[in-house]
Amino acid sequence: MNLSKHFGLVILCLLTFGISAIFSLNSDGLSLLALKSAVSSDPSEFLSSWSELDSSPCHWNGITCDHNQKVTSISLSKKNLTGYIPSEIGALSSLSILSLSYNNFSKPIPIHLFYATSLHSLDLSNNAFTGFLPPQITSLANLNHLDVSANSLNGSLPEDLTDLTRLTGTLNLSYNRFSGGVPASYGEFPVTLSLDLRHNNLTGKIPSVGSLLNQGPTAFSGNPFLCGFPLDTPCAEPEAQKPSVLPNLENPNDGFVEKGKSGNGSVAVSLISGVSVVIGVVFVSVWVLRKKWKLDEGKMGKEKLEKAPEGNEEGQKGKYVVLDERFVMELEDLLRASAYVVGKSRSGIVYKVVAGGGGGGRAAVVAVRRLSEGDATWRFKEFETEVEAIGKVQHPNVVRLRAYYYASDEKLLVTDFIRNGSLHNALHGGLGNSLPPLSWAARLKIAQDTALGLMHIHECSPRKYVHGNIKSSKVLLDDELQAYISGFGLTRLVSGSSKPINSSTKKLSTSQIIASPKNSTSSCMMYAAPEARVPGSKFTQKSDIYSFGIVLLEILTGRLPDGGSEDDGKGLESLVRKVFRQERPLSEIIDPALLNEVHAKKQVVAAFHIALNCTELDPELRPRMRTVSDNLDRIKLQ
Repeated sequence: MNLSKHFGLVILCLLTFGISAIFSLNSDGLSLLALKSAVSSDPSEFLSSWSELDSSPCHWNGITCDHNQKVTSISLSKKNLTGYIPSEIGALSSLSILSLSYNNFSKPIPIHLFYATSLHSLDLSNNAFTGFLPPQITSLANLNHLDVSANSLNGSLPEDLTDLTRLTGTLNLSYNRFSGGVPASYGEFPVTLSLDLRHNNLTGKIPSVGSLLNQGPTAFSGNPFLCGFPLDTPCAEPEAQKPSVLPNLENPNDGFVEKGKSGNGSVAVSLISGVSVVIGVVFVSVWVLRKKWKLDEGKMGKEKLEKAPEGNEEGQKGKYVVLDERFVMELEDLLRASAYVVGKSRSGIVYKVVAGGGGGGRAAVVAVRRLSEGDATWRFKEFETEVEAIGKVQHPNVVRLRAYYYASDEKLLVTDFIRNGSLHNALHGGLGNSLPPLSWAARLKIAQDTALGLMHIHECSPRKYVHGNIKSSKVLLDDELQAYISGFGLTRLVSGSSKPINSSTKKLSTSQIIASPKNSTSSCMMYAAPEARVPGSKFTQKSDIYSFGIVLLEILTGRLPDGGSEDDGKGLESLVRKVFRQERPLSEIIDPALLNEVHAKKQVVAAFHIALNCTELDPELRPRMRTVSDNLDRIKLQ
């Protein structure tokens, strides 16, 4: 009896000790132990440090806590774990980051996971999750990054995801089995969101609404039954509108408008005419989808180009050339990147391209311009000579050309991306402009920077380079409001009147940039010097100086170059001269945002005189750009 009694006491003590040990672990630790129990395979024993004997999970592998010992992050990526997510994870009230990517988690995503309402980053990509994406996900009001790509999720895309108002980073639903259409509500997502719906079973027309119009085709590729902008696949016309003709059974590709056919052009024109300037038509992956496998294997990247066999036009299969050895972005990086349309002009469409940044790494951001062909036809060697000459023009106030891509039907320029938009938007407002009114000090510095950049373009080579299209939209601003001249060389590359260079004219010279009646009208035409407005005339450095003078007047007055209703159609330059000639108050023409800066009145007047000198009607009376730059620098000494 005594023996059995003692044995019972021992068992009771052991049980009591075990229970007290378990209950000494805080509630977050117990939830994590539920996750450990749900993992059936942990080949690297990464979770071996997760012990019920601890009082806190904060030193466990992959776990981060705050000062209150509450779990804020679970990072178990690439640990070869097999299992499922238990509902208990939803009890982690302070959890802000959950990363389970590149494992073998399966089963449906539990609804209770979305009780963890502090989550701002959820990465379940590259697993084997099945079932629907639960609508309860909209309870994650703080969610900024959602990546469930490369799973086996199905059902329709949740329309209410736009209720996640802080979802401004990433929404990656690619490589799943989602079906149905793209919800029109997705147009309510901010333009900055990296949206990826590739390689699902989505069908129908992509809604032409909101931010969906700003997505490049990379967001939608791999869905064979999706159609419409920005894909190259046009949507079928309604039956009532179709002509009564039999389908072309001999051409299985009928119904797809091939590149170069007139149908493609008409679709693009009608779309572009109906939307704002930020709308584009195609991006890098359009051309990669058509000819990705035609690229010369092993010849992409930084290597120098080899001479093509005799009779074969070099570059016709596509060549990607890096001009700056410090630039590490390969062509494949561009093709996998997220893209956003940020501008469109006669020279082509400009995309902001964000590559990398997954898994906490720093994303690389560049600008990619898809050149308009115009009427110019460039052979590879001629294009190479032209572009590499552009790439050699390097200055702190000139946008740097980093790489280019050439194919017979596609030409891309890769440059630095300047974050704060254009001077035009800073002065007049525009999409995405968040800058307060520019102070006089900021405007003067921008004018000085721009003058330095243009002076370098004019003087860096004995060939007397010309920009040919100076205007406020070509002056870009970074976070510190440093100015960068963009678009150097584009006038030649896309000018309808320019002839490709040959052995006798291999230079970007004043005689090679020809004015075209296609240049622009109204406000844009007012940047051009009077002598350059005549079709067929040559742009010169003196016409660049006139254009700079108009930009300087724009900085001082805050008005567009057409001058508004007061100039009788003669432009801003004529209006300012009239005010000075009649000795009217400066307040009539100065930007109202500068009126309170009385201390700067003498500097503003001096800048007006510099601008008027630059815009003399007689080109011979205009100063050189070095003189203009020196005069602007003297202003700050007054």
